Amino acid sequence: MQAKEKTRILTGGLILITVGALILLNQHTDYGFSRTWPVFLIVISVGTLIQRYQDIGGWLIGIAGVVFLVMKNWFTAYEKFAYYGLPLLLIVLGVFMFFKKTKKY
Repeated sequence: MQAKEKTRILTGGLILITVGALILLNQHTDYGFSRTWPVFLIVISVGTLIQRYQDIGGWLIGIAGVVFLVMKNWFTAYEKFAYYGLPLLLIVLGVFMFFKKTKKY
């Protein structure tokens, strides 16, 4: 089995574990999916960084996941930034990365 295939299986396993854990949290605690969905971003980031540690996209996804998780659960005063500013910032960074990457080819 190649290294890429192993890391993809690992990432898939992490995502399935996360889905199961979030479903249990949703059913048995006050932490519903509306408060825990940023964990998906963090798990995707971990899976991406396992494959390529220097992947800037993986780091940005992880940072966004942590910021959303913290803001969603503990800092509700910053909701406008969390709902408008951060997503727009991520879109701009994604477009920048896309065009930077396509210029090389």
